[in-house]
Amino acid sequence: MATLQDIRRRIRSVQSTQKITRAMKLVAAAKLRRAQERMVEARPYATKMTELVQTLGRGLGEDKHPLLARPEAMRALYVVVTSDKGLCGAFNANVIRRALDLVRGRPTEASGLVPVGRKARDFFRRRPWEMRSERVGLLDHLTFEQASTLAQELMQGFLAAEVGEVWLVFNEFRSVAHQRVVVERLLPLEPAAAEGGDEGPGVDYLYEPDPGTILDALLPRHVEVQVYRALLESAAGEHGARMTAMEAATKNAQEMIELLTIHYNKARQERITKELLDIVGGAEALRAGAEG
Repeated sequence: MATLQDIRRRIRSVQSTQKITRAMKLVAAAKLRRAQERMVEARPYATKMTELVQTLGRGLGEDKHPLLARPEAMRALYVVVTSDKGLCGAFNANVIRRALDLVRGRPTEASGLVPVGRKARDFFRRRPWEMRSERVGLLDHLTFEQASTLAQELMQGFLAAEVGEVWLVFNEFRSVAHQRVVVERLLPLEPAAAEGGDEGPGVDYLYEPDPGTILDALLPRHVEVQVYRALLESAAGEHGARMTAMEAATKNAQEMIELLTIHYNKARQERITKELLDIVGGAEALRAGAEG
């Protein structure tokens, strides 16, 4: 049976843990506000860019730009975005599990990985799939230049026919308590389907300058923006998941402290009662001896 000293030591330990989880929750909440603001600002631009590129791609056809064409190489490259740190619930496990489902559905040599985040890097470095490159510490101080560098690397591999498809696997921020794992094809770019099922162009645009020049400038920018948006979504989702996990941990610690306190009071009361019984028993023995 645990002694009173053991129970007090356990209570102090849980209280120390509770202070840490409460502090981590506050830090995550502060980081979440900044990350969420950047994500919300980037979403409309990324969405409109996608709509524009899909419309132009449908009207011009795959032969107008190599990023719209399907190369002969059928090797798929998966960009798996996780966090660098843990203590954020199932945030990383959900993404890794989804990425595993994708690569296991193909031959080992037909899949490649670009892990973004230490959790994905550490997990897949012990697996048989090739890692073309890795990014660690990217989400802590994310800039558009970093996302652009990653996007340029992905486009170079695609244009060189080293990979036939590039996919993004990341957590999309829906709310503080909810992040949804999303799998999006980044390359080749997919033109939008015409309304009513027609294959022809929906709108006849006049281009100035020529369509090739426009696509040369617009399509690489679109890829960079989509990579940046995915990283922003994942960064906001990480802080939201950690905030939720630390709030739950703080509540669990408080409940444990209350249970240990009750246990401590009961044990202390039993000890006091036992000491009183010993005193009363000794007094009775002395009285009986005196009367005899």
